[in-house]
Amino acid sequence: MTATALPVVRPTRSPGPRQDREILSRLRKATGQLSGVTGMVEDGRYCIDVLDQVAAATKALKAVALELLDDHLSHCVTDAVTKGGRTAEEKVAEASAAIARLVRS
Repeated sequence: MTATALPVVRPTRSPGPRQDREILSRLRKATGQLSGVTGMVEDGRYCIDVLDQVAAATKALKAVALELLDDHLSHCVTDAVTKGGRTAEEKVAEASAAIARLVRS
């Protein structure tokens, strides 16, 4: 009989209405910029202009990632470290891996 892995249950994110509004605003900005990139490519715009728009969209997405990371460190990781134990170690490792992925992107 083989062991079946249980699904990982992740808690929901609830940083608060102010943070959600800020994150959603940044995501809408990035969405608009990506739509702009699509239109520019469809219109055959100059490559450098398209690249500039891609850079702006990338910057907007990185701002979203940093906001989410800050929320995670401020709430999830801080709470876990306060409680201590294995959960704290897991949260710190999870955050460290997320930071590494962001740095590589």
